[in-house]
Amino acid sequence: MRHALITSAATLLLAALTLGACKTSSTATVTDKQSLTKNIKKMKIYDFTVKDRKQNDVSLEQFKGQVLLVVNTASRCGFTPQYEALEAMYERLHERGLEILDFPCNQFGQQAPGSDEEIAQFCQLNYGTKFPQFTKADVNGENEMPLYTWLKAQKGFDGFDEGNKLTPLLNDMLAKADPDFASKPDIKWNFTKFLIDRKGNVVARFEPTHDMEDVERQVEALL
Repeated sequence: MRHALITSAATLLLAALTLGACKTSSTATVTDKQSLTKNIKKMKIYDFTVKDRKQNDVSLEQFKGQVLLVVNTASRCGFTPQYEALEAMYERLHERGLEILDFPCNQFGQQAPGSDEEIAQFCQLNYGTKFPQFTKADVNGENEMPLYTWLKAQKGFDGFDEGNKLTPLLNDMLAKADPDFASKPDIKWNFTKFLIDRKGNVVARFEPTHDMEDVERQVEALL
């Protein structure tokens, strides 16, 4: 099973080399990038407002005092089975103060096709997800969510996990597209995760290659 998952992930990653990114839009309380850049060090995650999948505004202030795991996801990615571990973690730790915020993104190999409702139905039918899922949005580039501009400013890219068999493939793929990719804080692939403590501080960034059991250990340590 593990070999099949790795093979599937590798196939999807290779296919992504031939696919372009799809741009979407989102809004936040801070929409002017110049203003965001100027004030970014003073801000907390609670200063942002995002859209849910029905296009309603959701202030992240409502999650104040909780431990948050913010994830950019995709429904047709080799890492999509991480939804199972995320949901299991949510069911175990939600009552103790964990909230998982799911942001589908179609920028990485166009692996999040479909409407917001179609993506939600896929996740619920296949993985029984109950944590909040928001509208599909960009996490890099000209139209990136201001929330993600802030998240990346808090924790940049520190490399993929050496023990993961997909790390060489990811490094090779990204280096071909941008030889300097490792020096930039951009989100590199689907299922990158940011861990935020109860005071709104970003305490960790996990690349999709990071072991999910360790992610859960670090989440639980903050509860």
